[in-house]
Amino acid sequence: MNIIFESYMNIEELRDYCLSKPGTTEGLPFGEDTLVFKIGEKIFLLISLTASNRFNVKCDPERAVTLREQYEEIIPGFHMNKKHWNTIYMDGRLTFRQLQENIDHSYKLVYHSLPKKIQEEIRESNTL
Repeated sequence: MNIIFESYMNIEELRDYCLSKPGTTEGLPFGEDTLVFKIGEKIFLLISLTASNRFNVKCDPERAVTLREQYEEIIPGFHMNKKHWNTIYMDGRLTFRQLQENIDHSYKLVYHSLPKKIQEEIRESNTL
């Protein structure tokens, strides 16, 4: 029996996944079209509500280049600092898990850039 896995992640699944991460908030600080996910008031993901087949995530610069070379669905961050941000298309050949891994990477990068006190508050709020 062959099992076919759906690789496409839709905006509702992306939203649910982001909000499952400790300390995550969402908002529309740039207008009604761009949904933004933050941890500790720092952005880790942006997605357009009208072009919801792609999202921007923060990425380690070396990893960003490697991913762009490996996958046509990953390009330099649209309207972002192209050294630190990637735009990832969700409707290509990337698996659901690969999409989650890129979100996880962005979340962790931003989390570890936060002051230790805020990291601790997020950890503590997650254990309640």
